[in-house]
Amino acid sequence: MNRIVRALFNYLVRGALVVFPIAAALFFIYWIFTKVDSALNLSNMIWVDQTGKPIYIPGLGILSVIIILIVVGIVVTNFVTDPIKKWFSRWFKRLPIFNVIYTSFKDLTEAFVGDDKKFSEPVMVEINETGLKQIGFLTQKDLSKIGYPGEVAVYFPLSYSFAGQVCIVKSERVKALKMSASEAMKFIVSGGVSTI
Repeated sequence: MNRIVRALFNYLVRGALVVFPIAAALFFIYWIFTKVDSALNLSNMIWVDQTGKPIYIPGLGILSVIIILIVVGIVVTNFVTDPIKKWFSRWFKRLPIFNVIYTSFKDLTEAFVGDDKKFSEPVMVEINETGLKQIGFLTQKDLSKIGYPGEVAVYFPLSYSFAGQVCIVKSERVKALKMSASEAMKFIVSGGVSTI
């Protein structure tokens, strides 16, 4: 009887190791999808049934965002010139609170998907004299403009999170890693348990 219980427990653990990551990933994608879709879905404001109840059409919010992004991309690519982009950028930068939020999100978005990707150089940083090291991404190679010549900016993502922190470190403590940026990000976000 003891052997059967141990075998069943072993199967339970192995099953959990397979199902849990799949379920967690699917749940996270579903959660993001439903939150974005419900926030941007206007179908219940536009359409009503015979009794006057609003009709909610799942997926319409996500579809409308995709269509809006494609249309804006077409307009910006084909009709908006550099002087117009610069004018809008200057105008946005004059708005006090909006300026900080806008430029932060613009820079973060461009860091991941823009022409000048920032999180493309994974590095190993020696944190202290005991040999403690941390993996991050080199984001600025020259900080002499802010009074720190010979130092660099490194972004350290947090494990099991999409948050992170930026640290200024001496450039001699930073070493390039022989791995792709996506491998490094996967390794960090997984808490170091992801295979490399």
